[in-house]
Amino acid sequence: MSDIEIAQQANMKPIIDLVKQQYGIDAQHLDPIGHYKAKMSLEYVNSLTDKPDGKLILVTAISPTPAGEGKTTTTVGLGDAMNRLKKKTMMCLREPSLGPCFGVKGGAAGGGYAQIVPMEDINLHFTGDFHAIGVAHNLLSALIDNHIHHGNELDIDPRRIQWKRVVDMNDRALRNIVVGMGGAANGYLREDGFDIVVASEVMAILCLATSRADLKERLGRIIIGYKSDKVTPVYARDLKAQGAMAAILKDAFKPNLVQTLENNIALIHGGPFANIAHGCNTVIATQTALKLADYVITEAGFGADLGAEKFIDIKCRLSGLKPSAVVLVATIRALKFHSGIAKEQLNKENIAAIEEGFANLERHYYNITQHYGLPCVICINHFSFDTDAEIAFLKDKCANLGATCVTSKHWAKGGAGAEDLAKAVLEIVDNREPSFSYVYDENLSLWDKIETIATKLYGAAGINANAQIKAQLSAWNSDYGKFPVCIAKTQMSFSTNPLAKGAPYDHTLEIRDVRLANGAGFIVAIAGDIMTMPGLPKSPAAERIDIDDDGRITGLF
Repeated sequence: MSDIEIAQQANMKPIIDLVKQQYGIDAQHLDPIGHYKAKMSLEYVNSLTDKPDGKLILVTAISPTPAGEGKTTTTVGLGDAMNRLKKKTMMCLREPSLGPCFGVKGGAAGGGYAQIVPMEDINLHFTGDFHAIGVAHNLLSALIDNHIHHGNELDIDPRRIQWKRVVDMNDRALRNIVVGMGGAANGYLREDGFDIVVASEVMAILCLATSRADLKERLGRIIIGYKSDKVTPVYARDLKAQGAMAAILKDAFKPNLVQTLENNIALIHGGPFANIAHGCNTVIATQTALKLADYVITEAGFGADLGAEKFIDIKCRLSGLKPSAVVLVATIRALKFHSGIAKEQLNKENIAAIEEGFANLERHYYNITQHYGLPCVICINHFSFDTDAEIAFLKDKCANLGATCVTSKHWAKGGAGAEDLAKAVLEIVDNREPSFSYVYDENLSLWDKIETIATKLYGAAGINANAQIKAQLSAWNSDYGKFPVCIAKTQMSFSTNPLAKGAPYDHTLEIRDVRLANGAGFIVAIAGDIMTMPGLPKSPAAERIDIDDDGRITGLF
């Protein structure tokens, strides 16, 4: 059966009853949205402050390929397996964007028998959080143009406005637009554009804020542009926008509760893009889960060079979270793809291709253990096409690295198929105190932080940028020098070339733009050809999604 067919046959339990049964949370602390989704009140979240924290486990992966790696599927399967072993475990995941659902990648609710449900709701609108984020973002956009229209008391330079509009859809035609056309009554004529919602700084802020007060303060810090002197920033608070924006986000800021196919609780909250933003679920959801469960499993977007690095250097650095271990997900098919063979050949046994593609897994493992300083379990996410010889070969390669490597069959068997993986992870986290390293020191200059990531993690010989970008980074050092950096690049390669498979080295990371996300508290460095508004493919997934007369959705994956 397809993922959606499996999900539609799930034996879901009322979420209010399930949360009460597993975590002792009374219904008064939950805001149900239908029978199987609920939001947790912030008052209850705040009541957990003095409780001890559980142990945090990060799931990441090798560089993504069209062959699939299965990071979310592994997160869910591992969580179900640990609960089967009577370990009180909660999963913390990101919410999916509509863009990937209707584009190429598909949804983000797991797969096979390792899924979170209700799958259709999670992938389509869910609890309305992304809608609220988009509205809050676009309110600020409207206030900017309204202020200029009514005399521009703040002296905003319309040519230096940094704040675009957003929509939760891959719509390339909106990347660059002109607003204010049709005469003076329609505002000031200027160039503008759209990003996708998950690239909004409001999304990043929601995911890093720890309270409503912190949320509102961060929203007020957003720099929307500059005055006509070209150097004085204009903040969202100058437009008195932060209060209304925070009000729009009132419910979106509450963590969302759902369940797995095996009726274990999962928190799904927030979802910034991992190549454009920091790619992690909300700090408030992760911190809440750590107070409720003995073990919390979370994921970070795309490969470990992006997701895990930003999880460590942005999310953990800014929140104080301390991971205990990392699960690095790989598939036999994906390793073959990293050797350069065609997608159509991936299901055929090819040990030579695995050996060549292994370089990608090896570098990610090295980065995790040496540069992040974390113990790592390698998970072979099993496909039915994998042969015994291929699995044995890969395990031998991992053993030569000194790595623990486990084959997991959670896609086909749910939690029962991931029990060996769970035991390997528990062996580490139950016998080791959390200790890890940031990739760079916060006192380095912004340029040096970018260069450290590029040379240490990406295998680059160095970085390059034009004089204007170098001058901008240098100017920011005085006020924002302690900010972490968020490198926006292709997820498909360690380099900025998505076609460079395996583990390329001695390449140059070209920085073509830098942006200050003052509310979120980091600097974005855009490297290579990366879009903050993706486009749809020639044959988008939307063409295959349908609904019948009984309301049953098909084609969603």
